[in-house]
Amino acid sequence: MKEKHMFSNKDLVKLLIPLIVEQLLNSLMGTVDTIMVSNVGSEAISAVSLVDSICVLVIQVFSALAAGGVIVCSQYIGRKDEKAANKAASQVVFTVTFISVTLTILCMVLRKPLLRVIFGSIEPGVMAAAQIYFFFMALSFPFIALYNAGSSIFRAQKNTRTPMVISTISNGINIAGNALLIWGLHLGVAGAALATLASRMFCAIVVLWYLRKPQNTICVCNYRKIRPDFPLIKRILAIGIPSGVENGMFQFGKLAIQSTVSTLGTAAIAAQAMANIMENVNGVGAVGVGIGLMTVVGQCIGAGRRDEAKYYIKKLTIIAEVTIIISCLFVFLITRPVTILGGMEKESADLCMYMVTWITIVKPISWTLSFIPAYGMRAAGDVKFSMIVSCVTMWLCRVSLCVFLCRVMGFGPIAVWIGMFADWTVRGIIFTIRFYSGKWALHHVIQ
Repeated sequence: MKEKHMFSNKDLVKLLIPLIVEQLLNSLMGTVDTIMVSNVGSEAISAVSLVDSICVLVIQVFSALAAGGVIVCSQYIGRKDEKAANKAASQVVFTVTFISVTLTILCMVLRKPLLRVIFGSIEPGVMAAAQIYFFFMALSFPFIALYNAGSSIFRAQKNTRTPMVISTISNGINIAGNALLIWGLHLGVAGAALATLASRMFCAIVVLWYLRKPQNTICVCNYRKIRPDFPLIKRILAIGIPSGVENGMFQFGKLAIQSTVSTLGTAAIAAQAMANIMENVNGVGAVGVGIGLMTVVGQCIGAGRRDEAKYYIKKLTIIAEVTIIISCLFVFLITRPVTILGGMEKESADLCMYMVTWITIVKPISWTLSFIPAYGMRAAGDVKFSMIVSCVTMWLCRVSLCVFLCRVMGFGPIAVWIGMFADWTVRGIIFTIRFYSGKWALHHVIQ
């Protein structure tokens, strides 16, 4: 008699829908947050934008560490070793707490010289606002880390609804806090920072409180009694660090591209900024599918069902492709109205529409294979290969090609997307070959 699949269609729906909704809400709320902060003034929005470029890098690192945790915990759950899964979860909490608190202390002590080194001689008003904002953002690092760790532990046990609800309420707190502190109490950039800090504290406290409930498959409690298990921490970091390096390189690559685009003039900068927002929105749903795939494949690998892991990578890649097609068409239809509502000048709006049109054509063809199978292969422990391929293709295609086309060939901001399309295509080919080779399934994350 044929063995049943580990995940029914109903299980997949319950797993993926909250993840997709959470990603969409976070993206939309981030846009609303930026609009609200922009009302404080140009110095404030400049300061927030500069500091956020640092914070995004930090968040990506914590997300990567959390991904290491979800993979290890998922594989133990797939093996039906709940005791080991609980121990792994406690080590994830311990590790991210230690790293995030250490980082907070360093940033608090070095925030002034750090900002000067990274951003150079910016205007005094912007620097003063950046120092205020960075102070509170540094305080929020442990809460970001703990929420990411907690939500990853819930996802490892197929519970994506709890993180979605917590994240949704947190976004509401952030927006309401901005309205009160910026518009009501006129606290400026400090008000924006305090609202963000409060929302992140809420996330961390609530997710840790829910993790204590004994009905969870993974229950983490008695936090004071957690002691480091260095072999287990090493396994978690062996997954998390390569993913962190990969995410970090993407942020540095984005900064290099932004530097190139900034030389093309105001119209190009505005068009590229809006095109970036549109491209982020049309991709977040499929990213949610990829995040869910890590739980699915992790449990399959832990259960020793490698053929089933391969089956689900194919199945969820198809689901992600459908999601990308729908979201690309939706974003294409709303781009022109958004440029009008945003008050963009005609030159910028037309250039943005031109780039979004090409994104709508190319992204469904090349994006899915360059990202979604890699989520599944990472869940099997194939993280170093993914890190190397992603970093090399990004710097050779996305960054170098963009810089060459802009600075040497005289292309406009479409050069950014030509580089991006080349990156997606090359990476998709490499990951497809890797997937069908089967080498990704030969790793051993847990013992």
